Amino acid sequence: MLWVISLVYFHRRKAFKNKNIRKWRIIMLWCSGMYVAGCAFRSVLPIVDLERFCVVDSVLSNVFLGRSIATIAELCFITLCAILLHEAGRGINDRFAIRVSLLLVPAIMLAETFSWYAMLSTNYFGSIIEESIWALCGILLLISLIRLTPHVKNRHRSFLSVMLVFAVGFVVFMLTIDVPMYISRWLADTANNVAYLSLSQGLHNALLPCTVNLSSEIWREEIPWMSLYFTVAVWVSISLPIAPNYIKVMKKKSRVSQKKKAAEVLV
Repeated sequence: MLWVISLVYFHRRKAFKNKNIRKWRIIMLWCSGMYVAGCAFRSVLPIVDLERFCVVDSVLSNVFLGRSIATIAELCFITLCAILLHEAGRGINDRFAIRVSLLLVPAIMLAETFSWYAMLSTNYFGSIIEESIWALCGILLLISLIRLTPHVKNRHRSFLSVMLVFAVGFVVFMLTIDVPMYISRWLADTANNVAYLSLSQGLHNALLPCTVNLSSEIWREEIPWMSLYFTVAVWVSISLPIAPNYIKVMKKKSRVSQKKKAAEVLV
């Protein structure tokens, strides 16, 4: 419902009449829709990937399908972030932000590769690498937002400030809860000499329906990240395509100072 409202709002906004901006915002809009749809599916049929546990007894509750949908959704989400960050970086002429925007999608593609390795092999070490890459991307986004926020006009700064709060929360959560959780699981498996699956064994296993398990012991650690993933992250994804236009939004003082710097370089 919220995504439909954002779609209507998008088509009514005059700020997106510029053909180039509109082209990229339409891509963002559909990326947002795919992320929302993916989260809707996974919230109805939640799965704990490596343990092969689920809540709903359904042929759709298998790890391979769930991980495939998650991969597409997460690549869509990071594409949203990359496009808007690139737009803002260009508008403010911040090379660091532009470089980060170009790094985000390849980095998360690498993270997804480790996610698939973890899912197929049931080895939490892959999850540690995956979540660490997400945390690193969050840190780079946070630094970019800190650099960008002071240089935009007031009406644009409000949105970046909200995203700044989200980025801080994301980084803190990843570094204090998510990554340590997977490290503790990997260490426990290592101490217990757990035998991991080969990739072919894991693929065959992942295509089978998951085992229904409603035990609180299983879901206690999953609930925090799932709750944030299926709510806050969804709201952020819906807001990004209709964010203010950041092309040519640099404050006059910033433009003057950058022109002075350019002149000094030429001299």
